[in-house]
This record gives sequence, C-alpha cells and structure tokens, in this order.
Amino acid sequence: MKRSKVIALLLTVGMTVSSVACGGSSTSSTGDSTGSESNEAATEAADGAEATDGAAEETSEEEVVDESSMDYDELSEYVYNQVLGEFYETYEAAQAEDDKNVSWALDAVAEAKLLESGVFIPFTSRGGMYAISRVAPYTVAPTLWGNDETRFHNAVVTSELIKTEDYMAMREKYAELKGTGEYEDWVKSFLEEKGYTITDEYKYPSSSDPTTWDVLSTSRQADTRSLVHTYDGLMEYDGENTQQPALATSYEVSEDGLTYTFHIREGVKWVDSQGREVGDVTADDFVAGMQHMMDCMGGLEYLVQDVIVGADAYINGETSDFSTVGVKAVDDYTLEYSLVAPCTYFNTMLSYSVFAPLNRSYYESCGGKFGDEFDSSASDYTYGTDADHIAYCGPYLVTNFTAKNTIVFKANPSYWNKDNINIQTITFLYNDGTDATKAYNDAKAGTISGCSLTTAGLEAAKNDGIYDEYAYVSLTDATSFVGFMNVNRAAFANVNDSTSAKSVQTEEDAARTKAAMRNQEFRLALLQSIDRGTYNAQTNGDDLKYNALINTYTPGNFVQLEEEVTIAINGTDTTFPAGTYYGEIVQAQLDADGVEATVWDPSGNDGAGSSSGFDGWYNADAAVAHLNAAIEELAAEGVEVSAENPIQVDLPYFEASETYANRANAFKKSIEEVLGGAVIVNLVSCATSDDWYYAGYYTELGSEANYDIYDVSGWGPDYGDPKTYLDTMLPDYAGYMVKCLGIY
Repeated sequence: MKRSKVIALLLTVGMTVSSVACGGSSTSSTGDSTGSESNEAATEAADGAEATDGAAEETSEEEVVDESSMDYDELSEYVYNQVLGEFYETYEAAQAEDDKNVSWALDAVAEAKLLESGVFIPFTSRGGMYAISRVAPYTVAPTLWGNDETRFHNAVVTSELIKTEDYMAMREKYAELKGTGEYEDWVKSFLEEKGYTITDEYKYPSSSDPTTWDVLSTSRQADTRSLVHTYDGLMEYDGENTQQPALATSYEVSEDGLTYTFHIREGVKWVDSQGREVGDVTADDFVAGMQHMMDCMGGLEYLVQDVIVGADAYINGETSDFSTVGVKAVDDYTLEYSLVAPCTYFNTMLSYSVFAPLNRSYYESCGGKFGDEFDSSASDYTYGTDADHIAYCGPYLVTNFTAKNTIVFKANPSYWNKDNINIQTITFLYNDGTDATKAYNDAKAGTISGCSLTTAGLEAAKNDGIYDEYAYVSLTDATSFVGFMNVNRAAFANVNDSTSAKSVQTEEDAARTKAAMRNQEFRLALLQSIDRGTYNAQTNGDDLKYNALINTYTPGNFVQLEEEVTIAINGTDTTFPAGTYYGEIVQAQLDADGVEATVWDPSGNDGAGSSSGFDGWYNADAAVAHLNAAIEELAAEGVEVSAENPIQVDLPYFEASETYANRANAFKKSIEEVLGGAVIVNLVSCATSDDWYYAGYYTELGSEANYDIYDVSGWGPDYGDPKTYLDTMLPDYAGYMVKCLGIY
C-alpha cells in the first residue's frame, strides 16, 4: 500500500486528560497562515465506498455505539457521518453530473449543507485592511488560485511609499488596461513621472520559516510562499491575470479534451544553490516531479487524484508502476498528460506546486528514490532538508537563510528569462508578531516594502501623519479563514511539547465538551453567538471591521452559471437562470432549510452581489434558540448544560501579540454574553507563534488537534471550480482540512 492508514486508540470517557497530554501526537494578518495544511490523502477505494453509503445512515436512538472498540479510522468515519454525512451525500450527487452548470448548482447545495452543519465559523478573507506600500498594485499576479500570487519577480517597487492618490490612479488604470499587456510599462512610466525611484529589491515581512525546502512535499502556503521563487512551472499568470508560457512554450488539447500536450522550452538549466549547472530542464522533470509529489503524500496529491489517468491507483497503492499514470515524456521536450475525463479547469491547476518539475538525477544524488523505495527518513536522504539540497530552475537562488531572521533570494544568473525580471533581490524579514507596531515602523523606515495596518499600526500611522497621505484599503481575495470546531478532541497539549498550550479541562469537562461539540445545535449556537464584526475589528479597525468578513467557504461569486439550470431544492424543482451566482443558490438552500443566516447580499459589490463584507451569521436570538435545543438533546444523553454547569471550550491564542489577545477576548466575551454563561471559553495562552501553530496549523492528524475551536487556519483555492473548496472536507483522508475537525 502506498498510503498506510494510521491506527490509534482514541480517548474514551474513562481516560484522563493528562494521559492525552502526554501521549497525543501531532492565519494571520501577515498572511503566512493562509490556506494549506498537510494532511493524509484518500485511501482504499473500498473505504471510500463505505463512507458514501454510510453518509445517509443514522444510528437509532436505542443503539449504543461503543467508540472505544473502534480503531482510529473507524471512529473517524463514524464521526464524519454524524456531522457531515448530509453534506457528503449531496456532494456526491454533484460529482455524478456531467453538466458543469448542474454540478456547480448542486455544489452550492452541498455548500449549504456544509455551512449548516456548523463544523466551522466563517471568519475572513485576506485583505480588506488599511495598508501602506511601495509595491505598485497588480504587478504581482492577482490570480485567486495556485502559487503565482506570491511570485514577486515582476513586481514594480519604489524606494518611497506610494501616495494614496497615486495608488488609486494605478488601480483605475489597471481596469482600463487589463488584458492588453501594457499595464506594467505604463506603471513604470507613471511612477517615474510622479518622481518615484524604482528599485530592484522587494523586502517582504514574514511570520514563519519554511518547514521544508522540497516544494513537492508540502501543502502549507507558509512553505510555498518562499519555495515558489526557486522554480518555474509550465505556465504562469502575469499581473494582468493572463496565463503566459513559462517552461512550456505552447500546448495543445485533443478534441476529446483528454490529452494535454506541452512543448518544453529548450535550453533551460537546472543549477544548485551556488549557481553551478546540474542539468537541462526536460519533459522527464515533470514526470519525476509528479511521481515524487505522489510518493511524498504531502497533502496536495488529491488535486490530481481523480483528474490524471492512473493517479488514484498509484496514490492508493494499488500499483507501484508509475508508467500507468498519465504523465509521459514523449521525448525530451514533449510532455503529455492524459485525463480521466475532460476537465474544464485543468489549465488553472498548472500554477500550483503539484505540477512543479524535479531534476531526477540531482534528486537521486541526494539519496532520493521513487515508488516503493521512497523513504524520506533514510539516513542518506538529504533532498529538501535545506536550501543547499534542492535544484533551481526559477528566477532566484537562496543565498542566505537565517532561521527566524532572514531569507535572501538573489537573481539566478542562469535563469532563462533573467533579462525580463524587475526584482534582483527578495528579502524575507521575520516578524514574530510580539511588537504590534513593528511592521508599521519597518514599512515607514523602508526596512520592508509595505504592510497592512493593524489597529496599533493604524493609530501610529495617524499620529505620524502617514495615514492621510499614504494609506489605502487593500483588496480582499478568495482565501477563507475559518474557525474549526473539534468534534473528536483527543489532544490536550501540543504534540511537539506536552507543556505547551495545555488545557485546564478536567476529564469530566473534556467528556462533556466532546458530547456538546458532536451536537449540531450546539455548534450552531456557537457559530451564531459570535459578533464577528467586533472580533475582526481587533485586527482591521472598527471602520473596516466588516470589509473582509466572509459568510461562506467558497466565495459566493467564485463561479456564475453559464446556462439555465433546474435542480431540486428540498424536493421542489427550482430554476436558476444563466448568470446566477453560486452564492445565490447556497442562500436558496439555507432558506429552504430554515437556517436564519444571510450568506448572499444581491446588492453587495456595487450591485453585482457578494457573500462577503457583512456579518450574516451573528444572530443572538437564533444562537439562544439553538442552545436551548442543544440543552434538551444533550440532557437526553445525560449531559446537563446550564450557567451553573457550563460547557468549556478551549481557544488557543498567541498571548505575546496584543492584536490576537484582543481578538481572542472579543471572541470569548461575545459567546459568553450571548449564551448566558452556559458556555465558557477558556483562552489557552501560547507563548510563541510556533506554539500557536503547533496547536493546529502544523498538525498532521486530527488526533493531534489541540483545541475545541481554532482560528488560525484557512484555505485558498487551487483552481477555478468550487470543488477546490468542497474537496477539502471529504472523508477517508481525502479532505485536506477535515483533520481540523479532530478526525482522519
């Protein structure tokens, strides 16, 4: 088997919390916690079929389930079907549709079921804050998916802070020039005419270091944000959001849509960290890269699992013969992908790291092996262990890495497109977040190229006179930061350090909390008791507190029906005309289910409609009604919930950050006040940002999730289809983020 499942004993009521703390094993305003976390991928096909069938099954009230007799996978499946069975059943119906528009409409129905399960709290997107910057807008790719949004080589950066009026003038001009290929040149002329000095250095504030230098083995954007500068992909989005040739000069698609043939650019060199040539880039590098990515099982393999021929069987260990996978080097400079079925969004996936190349001979020289022989723990395996043990074919070489301090990228003198990059040096400067005004002070001084203004930074900018002349409101993106609910908690201290983020819950507290978190009414009571505007105001400021708020997992305007579609909403045929946004259908299903929430505002986004920019979930009356229903249901299970005997939920927070401490306290205050003290939020202090991340962001399994609610993680899309979000919540290790619920 390629993927061996983890078998573990989980907590039972009779186990003590201290035993879990000893035995358990395991984003932020700066953006380093965005999106991806490593998790297990899909396993045996038989298990997937069982999960599908089980999604519609319910345990009768008379049946007593002995969870202690289940192994980890069995319990995960059981709990998943309890909390997300209806979502999964609806999702499967959507995937059975061949018509893209019908599938999108049914995806929206599945999204509604996901939201009303209450397994997470939609919080914010990235952006929507006051900011100051030396980076011209839209000179870094604005694409909503993949890694190109963090490629900085064509950024236009000035030595001086850009004035608000000039920044907005560039935004306005972009709308006029987008798609013409003329915007970047216009920006340079505009800035020079305005007296700005254009520089060739980008100085970026970072809050985390890469945990690996092997881009094919990781699923965390905190890693890929650095690693993306070391390689090129087949295609790349430019600042005008147009996909341009990179390592592929051209490609063709067969008439049946099943074969994509790419022509690889000749003369491109692989080099080591010292710039010494180690080989030519060829089609085989993309074959080697795909196989290595599947061998690593870093959490992104699911992206191609049901897309590329043979990928599912190789990932699941049904075969170790990679020649059966539809990635072929026809010759040195011809690469061919064979698809299971036509995939309308295949091209949008190409900018993601799963399609990165790998120099086979260099990898093998670092102890790397493929297939059944792959073993990253082998004593001679050094690939990706540091910046000196990778091969480079991208615009930069890493010339300095000092942990929790600095990463310096210098232009690669052998880069095939070296004459057409604007930035010669990228410097990542570490900020641990303990000084609430450090980013602002560094941006003001030119130590970094720009920053968002948290509440403390905003106040300082106003006092310094910087705000009036230079501040603008940053655009939001398609990232969805959410607060995950742990419905099967097994860890009560961090996996890497049993003294960190340690819970104060007793054994009895933990058992009562687990019972409550399994109850849908209780989860919805939590979800609807949070004043998310006040929560977000602690980072974005009171006047922008709603700007970045989201109300769905998939942005409501992510896709729009291209044709009229009729689907059943709770048994009633409902027609949605061409032009209907995804969010409108989500709202229709929520309304039909009687959920008192607004996730789509047809008047938002200047009348185009939006699922963000307002708080559509906070509803104190609805929260209390859900709590009362939960109290009645839990009482039937022998669990009393009252102000005298409250449920305790743990929320880890970064105590050294004034911003995050304030946000955690706002979270606590809102829940406890709305729910009348029947729920107590324990703020579990984390001394460092690493402690905070190890409570959930750095975990690999659900059994390692050390929280009841966690507000660090989020998801950013990998391609242009709603499934890029919904797929993250699938069972049996296929769901990228399901481990955040304490399962798989």
